[in-house]
Amino acid sequence: MSDSIINTDNAPDPVGAYPHARRVGNLLFLSGVGSRTPQTNEIPGGPIVDENDKPLDYNVAAQTEQVVANIKAVLAASGLTLNDVVDVTAYLIDMKRDFSAYNEVYAKHFTGIQAARTTLSIRNLPTPIAVEFKVIAAFSV
Repeated sequence: MSDSIINTDNAPDPVGAYPHARRVGNLLFLSGVGSRTPQTNEIPGGPIVDENDKPLDYNVAAQTEQVVANIKAVLAASGLTLNDVVDVTAYLIDMKRDFSAYNEVYAKHFTGIQAARTTLSIRNLPTPIAVEFKVIAAFSV
């Protein structure tokens, strides 16, 4: 059984004292993965608020695509792919506004994988983003 910490320069830096992922046995637990880009911290589709907390228009589909790209980067650093994902918890800051576009992007990447999924509506995320995923993947035995 293996226990290891995973970090990669190909995903945005964590915003707290946690790794990108942690392997315990045959499972890989990814920390919450948002839509910021690696190195620049830009938010594809735009942030949800400006520096004064004034709401902005944003594109949740573009943000969701970046979340998936960031997940792929963390999985790759662990020797895994999206096909190894077994569970996804998705957090949306505006379920009514964003679910349809998020769900369309999700389906594009995960339909063939059939990971278990839960989608929750939450009030805020730690950065001005609209979507974040919590992922569990499994290593083959």
